[in-house]
Amino acid sequence: MTENADSDEDGTTPATLSADGLRTYLHCPRRYEFAHVHGFDDSDDDGPDERVALLRRALCTTLEQTAQQTGEIDRETLADRALEALATRWERHDERFHSRAQRRHERQVLEATVEAYVEAVGPTHAAGLRQLLAATDKEADPLADLVGPDLTLSSSVSFGEQLQETATLEATVDYVYGDGSSVVGVRFVPSVRPLGFLRYRDDWERVAESFVDHFDPEMETFDPDPIGALFETSVVLAGLRSLCDRLGLEDRTCRYVQIPLADREHTSVNWVRETVETSLEPVDLTDAYVDHHTFGMTLEHRNTTVDSRLESLASRLVSGAFDPSDRWDRIASESCPDCAYTACCQEYIAEEVRFDG
Repeated sequence: MTENADSDEDGTTPATLSADGLRTYLHCPRRYEFAHVHGFDDSDDDGPDERVALLRRALCTTLEQTAQQTGEIDRETLADRALEALATRWERHDERFHSRAQRRHERQVLEATVEAYVEAVGPTHAAGLRQLLAATDKEADPLADLVGPDLTLSSSVSFGEQLQETATLEATVDYVYGDGSSVVGVRFVPSVRPLGFLRYRDDWERVAESFVDHFDPEMETFDPDPIGALFETSVVLAGLRSLCDRLGLEDRTCRYVQIPLADREHTSVNWVRETVETSLEPVDLTDAYVDHHTFGMTLEHRNTTVDSRLESLASRLVSGAFDPSDRWDRIASESCPDCAYTACCQEYIAEEVRFDG
């Protein structure tokens, strides 16, 4: 995926940066250059991602249909509707499997995931979507802004000596629902394992030290995925605030949740009975991001420490700073082993052919 990391010469069109691109840059600036500037493909097997995308579309279709109907939202009806939407898309799914048994098994896994989603949050989120629709400005048609998949939320940052440069930051969610006085953005992800310590630390005070240490070249800390998730949370919450303004929901606070659809650690398979069971554990990233001191001053879910570092990172990206030298030792040991671009990376090649002595 390429990004517009350059502004027009007259500065009228700001650079556009994605949250996924920011995470890639944290792993390695050179990797970002290859993936998001030059658009080199790094995927060897798109099958699992395609299955997750199929499931996301089926669940979003189900939520959209349910939101437009009246009456009680019961778990069984919602599950049947979602399984029907999945079956329709599965019939058109042309992924190559090594056998019919594997295709049948992968479908069972997706069906078990649908049932786990409905069991965990389905009726609550569907009801929250209805609640949000009822509360929005009736002159607008908000459903397209609330159910995706791949709803783009954006915010902007300014940097430079006179704050004369700007960049648009983008992140995606799959749907938005209401939860009391909050508006919640939900993104389906393959796994929440990349969140690392954010899965278990639900308070900024327990996260702050790791965040600061990641950017300290004197420290050994290197946590690009959790740090990237905090940046993504910042972008999503800012985008949700803008969405609330458009829909007449200015009095709502905003939250961000990720729901894993392909985490196999909670999946159990009975090969004799040919059954699959799984469960889902959504992760709310809001509290890990929100600085309560900032919240007390602004009454908005913000974090000045994260946001100021995000502005600095955006500035480096727009300026074309792709040299990884300042953190090369950590990048070489942590990011290079699973990088698809080592064959064309000058730093990696130089390291490999370097003579000791």
